[in-house]
Amino acid sequence: MYINVDDVSMEYGKKETSFLALENVSLSIEKGEFICLLGPSGCGKTTLLNAIAGFEKVTKGSIQINGKEVTKPNMKYVTIFQNYGLLPWRTIEKNVELGLETLKLSKEEKKKIADQYIDMVGLSKFKESYPHELSGGMKQRVAIARALAVNPEVIFMDEPFGALDAITRMSLQDDVRRLSRDGKKTVIFVTHDIEEAVYLADRIVVMSPNPGKIKSIVNIRMGKQRDRTSDDFLVARDKIFEIFHMKSEKTIEYYI
Repeated sequence: MYINVDDVSMEYGKKETSFLALENVSLSIEKGEFICLLGPSGCGKTTLLNAIAGFEKVTKGSIQINGKEVTKPNMKYVTIFQNYGLLPWRTIEKNVELGLETLKLSKEEKKKIADQYIDMVGLSKFKESYPHELSGGMKQRVAIARALAVNPEVIFMDEPFGALDAITRMSLQDDVRRLSRDGKKTVIFVTHDIEEAVYLADRIVVMSPNPGKIKSIVNIRMGKQRDRTSDDFLVARDKIFEIFHMKSEKTIEYYI
């Protein structure tokens, strides 16, 4: 497996006031898979994403990516947050170039790569604009272009569309599915939206809280082209809603 999470627990605080955010979580992810971590607030999905990305150290267990222990963030893995993380004093083009500045590239090469990905997300006309001149959806496209520009092996996305309106969110879901598929990227995507997870994921990891555990893993077998109004989509959505209300002491795997 490309990513292996082995019996991971995460505990915060001292013994008297400790909080167990994750307990005995194990998960294997293949290269090129699109995984959604789905669950209510407080179920540990963001904690798990941060641990895999190297932002937090596990209390117990281990995490490996491509056979190497994860101990800190790596330039090969990028994270896209809900708040975009754009630098307001930089143009869109210069924001996308940001990650490239750590690489040994000429000014011309950085500009060429940045413009390629700005064009890919449909913002070529705005490359000389500044973040405050863009809508929320456009800012998130810039964040996606910046992430893709460094050619990452893994993309982590922490509820990136949560603050956007429904129409913009659906449009960006289409963009992310296309870009991850065309680039054969491994994506781990945190969401609390069941329909979003069904539309995007190859597999949905359903998590439960107190402490955070993997409740179920749902394999979505609808193929690349997904229709939110199709019978298959609605059956998958309803099944996952049902799983949320099921009581289970062990992880159950489903195929939909």
